[in-house]
Amino acid sequence: MESITKKIKSITKKFETNNPFKIAKELGIEVVYEDLGKALGYYSRHFRVKVIHINQNANEHNKEFICAHELGHAIFHPDANTPFLKRKTLFSTDQIELEANFFAINLLFSSINGCVTAKEAIEQYGIPEQLVLSNITKNF
Repeated sequence: MESITKKIKSITKKFETNNPFKIAKELGIEVVYEDLGKALGYYSRHFRVKVIHINQNANEHNKEFICAHELGHAIFHPDANTPFLKRKTLFSTDQIELEANFFAINLLFSSINGCVTAKEAIEQYGIPEQLVLSNITKNF
């Protein structure tokens, strides 16, 4: 499998953005907003239709992180219908969740169209500090 950081460089260069909503649109992945209760979002694939589900009650920055996380699943785990992303699953040790978190953080931190600083990730996006700091140094 292509490394996650190489894939991020490839898609941000191809689509000239690191915006997960724009990338999803370019890849033909539908993004839907629904009331998911305490769940933040999930990715599903039914037949050949890929869908990112985002909790409509999340704030705008959280929606961007959720979209980026689920986009990671759509790209690297396209045949898996992923479980609901919840605040507690951000610290999952499951390999596909670790990869999706790594993808999301590094996509949002990429330098195309500005980048997110660690401080912004923690304060504005609500990404837990330990998750930000642990994912910056990993290399999948």
